[in-house]
Amino acid sequence: MTTTVEHGNITGTKDAQYDLLWFTEICLNNALRLETYAADAERDGDRELHDLFRRAQTESRKGAEQGKQLLRNRL
Repeated sequence: MTTTVEHGNITGTKDAQYDLLWFTEICLNNALRLETYAADAERDGDRELHDLFRRAQTESRKGAEQGKQLLRNRL
């Protein structure tokens, strides 16, 4: 049997809020990292890989924007 424990008493932030903050940060970090990956692929002339990284970057930006909007609404 698994017990769910709220860690907000340790961090000062409810788990759901912390999770949303984490998600938004990870999306933003991915968008930054994917910029480097896309540039590497472009430099190597690998258009297919470049396009993949750009599409992934677009999705990471979307996730970050959605996370930021929810944060604005909830905090």
